[in-house]
Amino acid sequence: MGQSANPRRLTDDSAMAKARMLRASPQKLNLVAQSIRGKSVERALNELEFSRKRIAKDVKKVLESAIANAENNHDLDIDALVVDQAFVGKNLVMKRYKPRARGRMGKILKPFAEITIVVREQEEAA
Repeated sequence: MGQSANPRRLTDDSAMAKARMLRASPQKLNLVAQSIRGKSVERALNELEFSRKRIAKDVKKVLESAIANAENNHDLDIDALVVDQAFVGKNLVMKRYKPRARGRMGKILKPFAEITIVVREQEEAA
C-alpha cells in the first residue's frame, strides 16, 4: 500500500540537473546560461571551460551532472545530447550594511541564484 511514483516531468529523451545557492546574481548567471542554450553538450562544455566568467565553473559542474544523469539514469547517448533548456532563478539575498558619512548606512545586497539545465537526446537526421 505504498505511494504511487510521481510521473516524470520531462520527456523520456531528456535529463535534468539543478544547482541552488550559487553565489552570483541571476543577471550575471543568465549571461553564462545564454551562451550554452541550444548547443551540443561537447560544444557547451568547451564554451564553459574557456569562459572568463567566474560562475562558469559552477555552470560546468551542473552541465556535467546533467550529462551523467542522462547516461546513468535514463540510458541516453551522450554523443547525441543537446542543451535543451538552461534557465536561471532568484534565490535569497544576503543584506549587509556599510557605514557612510554623517551617520548613515549604505545597503549592500549579496544575491544568490539557482540554475536548471535540461539536456535532450537529439535524433540523427538521415
